[in-house]
Amino acid sequence: MAETMTVFVWEGVDKKGARVKGETTAANENLAKADLRRQGINPLKVRKKPKPLFGGKKKITPKDIAVFLRQMSTMMSAGVPLVQAFEIVGRGHENPSMQELILRIKSDVEGGSTFASALAKHPLYFDDLVVNLVGAGEQSGALETLLDRIATYKEKTESLKAKIKKAMFYPAAVIVVAFIVTAILLIFVVPQFQDLFQGFGADLPVFTQFVIGISDFFQNYWWAIFGGIGLAVFAFTQGKRRSPGFRRQLDLWSLRVPVVGELLRKASIARFARTLSTMFSAGVPLVEAMQSVAGATGNALYYEATMRMRDETAGGTQLQQAMRNTGVFPNMVVQMVAIGEESGSLDEMLGKVADFYEEEVDNMVDGLSSLMEPMIMAFLGIVVGGLVIAMYLPIFQLGAVV
Repeated sequence: MAETMTVFVWEGVDKKGARVKGETTAANENLAKADLRRQGINPLKVRKKPKPLFGGKKKITPKDIAVFLRQMSTMMSAGVPLVQAFEIVGRGHENPSMQELILRIKSDVEGGSTFASALAKHPLYFDDLVVNLVGAGEQSGALETLLDRIATYKEKTESLKAKIKKAMFYPAAVIVVAFIVTAILLIFVVPQFQDLFQGFGADLPVFTQFVIGISDFFQNYWWAIFGGIGLAVFAFTQGKRRSPGFRRQLDLWSLRVPVVGELLRKASIARFARTLSTMFSAGVPLVEAMQSVAGATGNALYYEATMRMRDETAGGTQLQQAMRNTGVFPNMVVQMVAIGEESGSLDEMLGKVADFYEEEVDNMVDGLSSLMEPMIMAFLGIVVGGLVIAMYLPIFQLGAVV
């Protein structure tokens, strides 16, 4: 079982007699002191780094991982040795959690592990695709080239995910705000008008009676409404996290939603092409690469299609024919793959397919945002304006009678 690494802060004297201080990561205090002595530093004080008073560790994000891989690629391309590159990148990282992760990897490599096996100990941050590509780079002696390709792959996939989230977040946020504003009006504002209307002694318009009825329902059962919404959100997130069948149905249903389905379909094709291009260019055999490619598509339909393609290509079927058999890839993609197979430049053609569909997703997100803005404004106007009209309609009618 691997020892837990701890961050220590230290003060000491270097070879020139100057006082220096910093941080290091080790399994215990004695090993931290030994590491400092190897660096030519006489440690005077070594203690565990105190935890922050407010808040815990910063979460490690996929962006942090992408930046780490890019920095390692740059360091190694400049001729910096691997262990020294870990030290430079780790010490310079702003996220303490990421700094600790990098220094743990450095410690494993110093202990004799390969870079790939050190990454494999942290599957939460480095998936099989990254581990396999790093391993291929170490075996071929072209680690810096493979790190550059992995970094580019990570940067592009994270950019694609950000675009998808942008397209989904904006309308969802507006709907939530609209619901909260409507609930406040129905619970706190409408009752004030209701008390005023009771003194009129006349029948209220049907629309006003309808809004007052909704307001009464909200006032009496607000706990059930908000509790039901919270329970539904909880059930949805738990079902998505724990039930493969629910995730599959959700993925299939999402592809049928107008506009959004087309956006998700193009994003899945872009991920498929980008991942397969990266792995194929690294020399990973096609059949072996398919497992990682399937997981990277991000959709159950394309995952299942990719796994069927893996089985067919393992049996001797050409990739282009296996893609055509699935029926989920556009003819243009199949033709590009066919050209790549015939010319021996499959990775290049897949890269062009990925570039094309990533640009398509970018354009669709911009177009969707432009389309949604007036629709959302109209929706908010109808909801809020309808409530205002319902409340002032009796006053208008009373003024007309007078």
